[in-house]
Amino acid sequence: MTIKHSKYKNTGILFELLVRQITADTLSGVESPATNILKKYFGKTELGREYRLYESLFKYTNISEAKAEMVVSTIVESSKQLNRSVLKRQKYNLIKEIKNHYNLDEFFKIKLPNYKIQAATYTLIETYGGDQLLNPDQIIENKTVLLEHLTQSNINKKEVKENILEEFRQQDKDVRVLAYRVLLEKFNDKYVNLNINQKNVLKEFINSVDNTTKLKEFYNTKVNEIKEHLLEMNSSVTNPAIQVKIKEVVNILPTLGKTDKAGDDQLINLLQYYQLIEELEIAK
Repeated sequence: MTIKHSKYKNTGILFELLVRQITADTLSGVESPATNILKKYFGKTELGREYRLYESLFKYTNISEAKAEMVVSTIVESSKQLNRSVLKRQKYNLIKEIKNHYNLDEFFKIKLPNYKIQAATYTLIETYGGDQLLNPDQIIENKTVLLEHLTQSNINKKEVKENILEEFRQQDKDVRVLAYRVLLEKFNDKYVNLNINQKNVLKEFINSVDNTTKLKEFYNTKVNEIKEHLLEMNSSVTNPAIQVKIKEVVNILPTLGKTDKAGDDQLINLLQYYQLIEELEIAK
């Protein structure tokens, strides 16, 4: 599941807009209702606790990637301790009170320089704080934004992805099974129903999530079986174009080495190869 960003629910944005509103009211020579709103909702409240997580992102700049990783991890872990129902109620009451004093369209139309960072923080916190399936791609995108902000340098997304997948590997089996289902959603967008071979592959990946050696052996065995199957098919195929396609696939089919691990990419690869075999069977 992908979390949609909402500036109306983003604690960091709400705080910053209130501060800017206080400044605008003061410069206009009027008493600012935003001052009391800020004190009421961002003091010793659940909303105040969450804001301090956003605030911590702007306390550090030009730090090492290792320290940046620690900052982001701390924010994520701390966010899990928040009372979500209390937080939801406080945000609702906050918006209601802002609406009583200001035009919401005018209040939220101000462009913030750190909007992208605030949005990434919101979606990351909501992703880990909810009870829905995690979306690895969204986590990678948001975490990369935060790491680049903290380090003030470009971050290798591949390394971020590997770190996140390693995080999944360290979680209990049920959580990792859910993660695999998320990956399969993309596959099922194109291929609605899994065939018997694809189901067997998925079953093995789920059952062996805690046994990397067994999973690698399974993957390599299946790759060799697919190669043999394709070569047998090629001998009976009469269409030259299909013959070329089969040879290309056989040549690029990779097996895993001693230090390699079977993960999400390998799962999707096997599913796609078996889908290809099914399509070739129909076409020949």
